[in-house]
Amino acid sequence: MTVPDWLQTRGGALKPGVRTETTFVMLEGNPQYKLEVRPAAGKFACAVSSTVNGKRLDDAAATYPTAADALAGGLNQLRDKLGW
Repeated sequence: MTVPDWLQTRGGALKPGVRTETTFVMLEGNPQYKLEVRPAAGKFACAVSSTVNGKRLDDAAATYPTAADALAGGLNQLRDKLGW
């Protein structure tokens, strides 16, 4: 799992969760956002939420052809939501 440049420049990292479909975005050593890749009508989606308050930050209608694409798409949605 490659950490995107926009996240690295802010001292962030990615950490796999206990379940293989879960990835955490770490900032200052703390998990700030959770990305969960889920099946969606023969494709994949990525649910992005804040670990602080559970608020969803993703576009629930977005789907991707593979799980890897869904994770990358979820990260892009997070970047856009944060304005980074």
